[in-house]
Amino acid sequence: MSACFKTSRKGFTLIELVVTVAIVAILASVAMPMLQLSVQRVKESELRTNLRQIREALDAYKKAVDEGRIKKTIEQSGYPPNLTVLVDGVLDEKDPNKHKLKFLRKVPTDPMSSPSQNANNYGDSGHHWGLRSYASEASNPTEGEDVFDVYSLSQQVGINGIPYSQW
Repeated sequence: MSACFKTSRKGFTLIELVVTVAIVAILASVAMPMLQLSVQRVKESELRTNLRQIREALDAYKKAVDEGRIKKTIEQSGYPPNLTVLVDGVLDEKDPNKHKLKFLRKVPTDPMSSPSQNANNYGDSGHHWGLRSYASEASNPTEGEDVFDVYSLSQQVGINGIPYSQW
């Protein structure tokens, strides 16, 4: 009698598999926007850090010019002619051994600009930044003979609602 009630169950039924896949799909659809937001926050944090590094290096260069450690002519603003100078360095006029003053180990990249944008604007230099000269207006930044500030070339808007190019 007990033999007819024995059932041997191997594997899952089709309904169990469909329900499991549906539950996993619902959980994944909830997790994806949160993951995308998390990735965007990390990129925005990197953008803030990179902008701060470059701007601090620009300020340190200007301070060195004001202290007479870097030679400048009367026509120059005191800011570097390009970002590469911050890495390559310039001769310290006050150092008897004429060592170079270096302000960055490497120019950080813009995590928000697209690779095609980078290639079009800077070739293989890897800088990927919009450059503002000392002579240009803050509302309409343009390149010039020096680098007074940098900004992102991205047309995207940040989580805070401000375009990355205005950070």
